[in-house]
Amino acid sequence: MKIRTLAELAQLKEKVKTEAGKKEKTVIVCGGTGCLSYGSADLAQALDRKIKEQKLDVKVALKLSGCHGFCERGPIVLIEPDGIYYQRVGRRDKVKAAEDIVGMTLQQGQMIEAFLYQDPVSKEKITDYNKIPFYAKQKRIALRNSGRINPADIEDYIATGGYAALGKALKMKPEEIIELVKASGLRGRGGGGYPTGRKWESTRQAEGTVKYIICNGDEGDPGAFMDRSIMEGDPHTVLEGMIIAAFAIASGKAPAQGFIYVRHEYPLAVRNLTRAIEQAREYGFLGKDIMGAGFDFDLRINRGGGAFVCGESSALMRSLEGRVGEPRAKYIHATDKGLWDQPTNLNNVETYACLPEIMNKGADWFAGIGTKGSKGTKVFSLVGKVNNTGLVEVPMGIPLKEIVFDIGGGIRKGKKFKAVQTGGPSGGVIPESMMNLLVDFDELTKVGSMMGSGGLIVMDENDCMVDVAQYFVRFLEEESCGKCVPCREGLRRMKQIFERITSGQGTMDDLTMLEEISQAMQLGSLCALGQTAANPVMSTIKYFREEYDAHIQNKKCPAGVCTALIQYSVAAKECTGCQLCAKNCPSGAIKGEKKKAHKIDLKKCIKCGICYDVCKFDAVVRK
Repeated sequence: MKIRTLAELAQLKEKVKTEAGKKEKTVIVCGGTGCLSYGSADLAQALDRKIKEQKLDVKVALKLSGCHGFCERGPIVLIEPDGIYYQRVGRRDKVKAAEDIVGMTLQQGQMIEAFLYQDPVSKEKITDYNKIPFYAKQKRIALRNSGRINPADIEDYIATGGYAALGKALKMKPEEIIELVKASGLRGRGGGGYPTGRKWESTRQAEGTVKYIICNGDEGDPGAFMDRSIMEGDPHTVLEGMIIAAFAIASGKAPAQGFIYVRHEYPLAVRNLTRAIEQAREYGFLGKDIMGAGFDFDLRINRGGGAFVCGESSALMRSLEGRVGEPRAKYIHATDKGLWDQPTNLNNVETYACLPEIMNKGADWFAGIGTKGSKGTKVFSLVGKVNNTGLVEVPMGIPLKEIVFDIGGGIRKGKKFKAVQTGGPSGGVIPESMMNLLVDFDELTKVGSMMGSGGLIVMDENDCMVDVAQYFVRFLEEESCGKCVPCREGLRRMKQIFERITSGQGTMDDLTMLEEISQAMQLGSLCALGQTAANPVMSTIKYFREEYDAHIQNKKCPAGVCTALIQYSVAAKECTGCQLCAKNCPSGAIKGEKKKAHKIDLKKCIKCGICYDVCKFDAVVRK
């Protein structure tokens, strides 16, 4: 079926919606990576069998969707149009869970208490999806369809208004589209925050025999999974955004070719994108003469090898060319000479996902969300020591406190909040005193951090800021391409200094050296990896200087994390002699009779911390 006009698209949309309307209930099972790891595919199969076996009074449709966002609550089941939200469904018995949902909820209209979300503060059981605090303060644009549609079905996407924005764009002049994107204030969601419309304009004006449109789906930040979830759950919105970009940049200028660069570790994203590309070609949205507009555009998927540096635009392009992923100097702009020295536009997944909504609802609508310098919304992967981990999309300018405590539900186990790290390895650590900070590109940069691609890691009182900085230095030292001296040697020297500090051999001169190396890397590194690599180091020194002083001057780790600086002992008054610590000690360092206080042989203790973790009476002391 080839869609040639907006009228034909509208007819197909109404046809699909009419068919869907014949079903009185729709059971949506989350098929994102997180829920699949909990067995949601098996749950969906069990539901399908029970729906077919049971003679229901209502007509029911079943679909496997993309990620709902609340990942640690999976498997998630949503029943529409009632908005019934079930979580942790079938973790113990998927067949029994399917029987209960079909027999009780679908047949009798009864809620299953065990599957309802319980507010951790009020203890109230919440039925309605939209009233759960995790979702209530979100505003979804890039994630608007994730968790709602079947990513493997193009007609499900069309039923939501999919490809209408493309049809609208093809009737506009390319310059008008670019001006609309500029007016919307959309900035690149990949980390740098460069104005999208300005980049498109530069690429269009550049001379070349072909124009390349690239989607960066590499996403190498530890703990980040925003782009992965969009590619898995709503691949057609990425394709639609890329086709609109290609028309705006290349139409009437030069042939256009597209590439989606995806991490090798994202097999589900690759599978769903591959299927989406095949369907888009079948329906006439890719290939020759798209929707009868005389515009040709096609794309293909390239899988990256897992190199973090290939998230950098010029390194990514070298990888696409089949060469080693190394960055090049930015005095040569990719918009003029990028992939194979041709004009190239590169945006990340989330940026392209926003475009169809901007086309449909207008620049003023998008610009009305967010702050003066940062428009629209931003998707974050909220992870770490927070109760509600998962994927969230919030308006730019939301206070950091609201993300952590309202959406995130506060800190686990009642621990004290300490800091939040934003922007991945290139970002900084923000202390509790700055929790009223408004989250946008400019405000995060002012305090020594950055937006990055959207990783947001929450830390509590048991996290050591020196150890956090050391972790990111080690990560970047391994991931540096080694092409330029400031980054290669600077990270190596930083790692050596942190090894001294965390082993009790550091001096105050080491802090001065860290600051000098950081400045040299910022000024002399070739790409953003090296230029921003010092952010975790400098932000932790700035906001948690007392922890560095304790490591160096007192030879102690206040959080009890740095192994060489801690010591374990047993408090005799609290020890009940349960022997749990002794049974779990891998080195046999704990001795004692049953129901009598135990002791730790410090010569045998390997400081693994297992005794501290397993003790139920807080008798093991860590200093």
